[in-house]
Amino acid sequence: MLRVIADTSVWLDLAKDINGQKLIVTLRVLAHEGRIELLVPQLVIDEFERNHERVEADMTRSMSGHFRQVRAAIDERGRGPGRQEALAQLDDLTHRVPLIHQMATRNFDDVLELLRHGRRIEPTAEVDQRVVQRALEKRAPFHRAKNSVADARLIEMYGSAASAAADPSDHHCFVTANTKDFSAPDEDSRLPHPDLAEFFASPRSQYFTGFAPALAAHFPDEFDELLEEFDIPEEPRRLDEILASEQECFDRIWYQRSISRMDPIGAPGRERVEAQYGIENLGPYEDFEWGMLNGKLSALRWVLGSEWDFLDT
Repeated sequence: MLRVIADTSVWLDLAKDINGQKLIVTLRVLAHEGRIELLVPQLVIDEFERNHERVEADMTRSMSGHFRQVRAAIDERGRGPGRQEALAQLDDLTHRVPLIHQMATRNFDDVLELLRHGRRIEPTAEVDQRVVQRALEKRAPFHRAKNSVADARLIEMYGSAASAAADPSDHHCFVTANTKDFSAPDEDSRLPHPDLAEFFASPRSQYFTGFAPALAAHFPDEFDELLEEFDIPEEPRRLDEILASEQECFDRIWYQRSISRMDPIGAPGRERVEAQYGIENLGPYEDFEWGMLNGKLSALRWVLGSEWDFLDT
């Protein structure tokens, strides 16, 4: 069993990562299989929730930057041949913004679910006494001119959990992205601050600056395979892709209905469809295939703004 305490900065970075799902799902699967256990102080959950609006604002600023780049391209190209291409890019980006924003929100919700399903730990009176002593001695994370009580509580809780491990096969790791407070100054940031070295003296207790290196170190034979398995591209489809698929579904359904009616007026249209898709790819369809084709058209039109079951073919 690998028992993990991660600070809020790591979880926030994961929530903001547009490609974070593969790591989120990997953590979920490992936890479900009982191979890792997330040790979660309430202070991490509270701080993570307080940053929800900031995470969304960061994503919005990122997308606004993309808009500015496209608009600048339109201004630069003026009325030349590249103008239509730039306008098409802007239309596509407008379509994708809400989807990308919702994906980021989903990451936040999924991370919060991981935290809430972890094992809750809380600071004891002994932990708080050690935090006070650390502050008086100005030892990390109190070596900087800032309020570091929450960080000190977190690392002291980690020390208590790691030292209390009863099973010799269990390992603990502390994961942080807050290298200024926890990592060695002016050295390799992957190393803990000397003031915190005592917590990582045992080979069964390790310090990491990200989830990926932590999991790779403890599951070296399967970590890459797990990431690859859950690396399902979820970038929103471009508007031109959706429109092309909608047109193809429409053509295929219209063609089959025109054939069934033997409509002579539709002959030129059928010739166009046959030339574009190949007559061998245009049916006849089994009931299941026909239902799937109509369902796809309905779903694509719903995405484009129509009501459900709008199938005017």
